[in-house]
Amino acid sequence: MYLIGTDIGTTGTKTVILDENGNLVSKATKTYKVNTPKASWAEQDANIWLDAFVATLKESVEKANINPSEIAGVSLSGLYGGSGVPVDKNMNPIYPCLIWMDRRAWKETQWVKENIAKDKLFEITGNYVDSYFGFTKIMWIRNNLPDVWKNTFKFVSPKDYVIYKLTGELSTDYSSAGNLGGIFDIRTKNWSKEMGEALGIPIDMLPEKILHSKDIAGYLTEEMAKLTGLKEGTPIISGGIDAPMAQLSAGVLNEGEHVFMAGTSTCWGTLLYDKKPPTPQLVNYPYVVNEENCLYTFGGSATTGALVNWFIDEFGQLEKSFGDQAGYSPYDLLELKAKKIPLGSEGLIVLPYFMGERSPIWDPDSRGVILGLSLYHKKEHIYRALMESAAYSLRHNMETAKSSGIKLNSDCWIVGGVANSTLWTSIFADVTGYHMIKLSDNIEAPLGDAFLVGLGTGIFNKPEDIKNWIKIESKVEAQKENFKKYDQYYKLFLELYENTKEIMHKISKL
Repeated sequence: MYLIGTDIGTTGTKTVILDENGNLVSKATKTYKVNTPKASWAEQDANIWLDAFVATLKESVEKANINPSEIAGVSLSGLYGGSGVPVDKNMNPIYPCLIWMDRRAWKETQWVKENIAKDKLFEITGNYVDSYFGFTKIMWIRNNLPDVWKNTFKFVSPKDYVIYKLTGELSTDYSSAGNLGGIFDIRTKNWSKEMGEALGIPIDMLPEKILHSKDIAGYLTEEMAKLTGLKEGTPIISGGIDAPMAQLSAGVLNEGEHVFMAGTSTCWGTLLYDKKPPTPQLVNYPYVVNEENCLYTFGGSATTGALVNWFIDEFGQLEKSFGDQAGYSPYDLLELKAKKIPLGSEGLIVLPYFMGERSPIWDPDSRGVILGLSLYHKKEHIYRALMESAAYSLRHNMETAKSSGIKLNSDCWIVGGVANSTLWTSIFADVTGYHMIKLSDNIEAPLGDAFLVGLGTGIFNKPEDIKNWIKIESKVEAQKENFKKYDQYYKLFLELYENTKEIMHKISKL
């Protein structure tokens, strides 16, 4: 039998087909963009996810040249959809989804800080408040779009919207519910009526069914079977948020193990069993296996790969032009130059807060800063400094976790597109002091999705079976001398934010 995993990401959807031994049979991707109609706004139309799912599914099945009757099922993971998609009673979208990157709900965030006790919110939900969380975005829709609010039947996460379209069944999973924040009770694993009333969010506007990630959410309808080419009745597995699913893709099931998912943004996380959430500075919600007693605790930086994407779009025209002619990636060309720049980028320090920041500073008004520029510096200095800034941010989250009592193993798994960069991976290792382990196929979240198909349909008996799928490509070891040198820059990185944050806040209000 074959197992299909699809990850609906922020800038693209990826579908993979694996066999029962975890071998990659085929894959397909489709990219798209985030709509940013105003500063700090980030939204997406729900139908781009459905279109991308269908396109990548059909392409991967055609490439694999397999019989649809040999497909055990499909599982989906997805970006953190923030507010979720507001849908009417016919389950049609009536407004774009305000995704995790959106920061417009700053007034709602401030209202929560002034009216809801921090300790109470943390006790119930395992999280605090920020415009990152979906519940503040739902409040923004209520406060600013009365017609949308009046006609909204449910708020549905990205992957759950696609699952509904595939099956006609509406549900969500524990990781998606927990990541909404604010109105999910981390203790009872259910919606909190108390917090719903306090925040003015009726809990009947959320999916009633909350499933385990391995559960069958429904079965492929006749209509969608014709559209996708799959067999009617194919099981569709509930899946979960992309970050913990990427964690699972590295075979992580134990405390101390930790994974760095490095793509457009960063999600770095670890696991805790039978414990309360350790700190509101990190995000806490149920894991995608062992949901009853396993907590996924993670820190997220809003920009990682987005930093170099921005730089190449704005300043890499030469590399793009040459790369197109010679068959090279502009990323590879700039990396070759950046490799020659000494550690610390010869006196440059960047704050990577180009879209505000999530953990651990939770500051939507923070902004990007490049400090130390002189006429001596070239574009490769800045490119390397951007890479280093993402590593400082990663270390900041790791240090926050350790200070809250979390113990971390010396090895850290790295997955995602950024892991393809040899230079960047070595910078992450040297800045943090943790050895970086790279997987051979680097499939990330879709591999976890595919495994859940096997777990949910009885092909596998227990979560530990995923260990048989894990294949290590390489281990990039942290260099002690480099770590010592970077430690000086890291301290300046922390100091730079503390000394500029008030100015950032004033600029954001202008």
